Amino acid sequence: MAKEKLELADMTVADLQAELASLENEYQQMKFDHAVRGIANPMELRDVRRNIARILTESRKRELAVMTPEQLELRSKLRARRRRQK
Repeated sequence: MAKEKLELADMTVADLQAELASLENEYQQMKFDHAVRGIANPMELRDVRRNIARILTESRKRELAVMTPEQLELRSKLRARRRRQK
């Protein structure tokens, strides 16, 4: 799974969630295996972690695409307030 490129644009939301759950389980198992006995290529951990991030980014992008203008405006106000607090 770590070597192939994910085609996220063609997947439905349910498919994204299923793939995310699968990758998270795979990542946890790989971390455990690496801690116990080591894995042949530790760079696979990074690849799986990055694929998880890609899926989360795509799902967030889709969330933002279906938001109403009012929700987006509220989100912008919250972000601006957080920046001022720093």
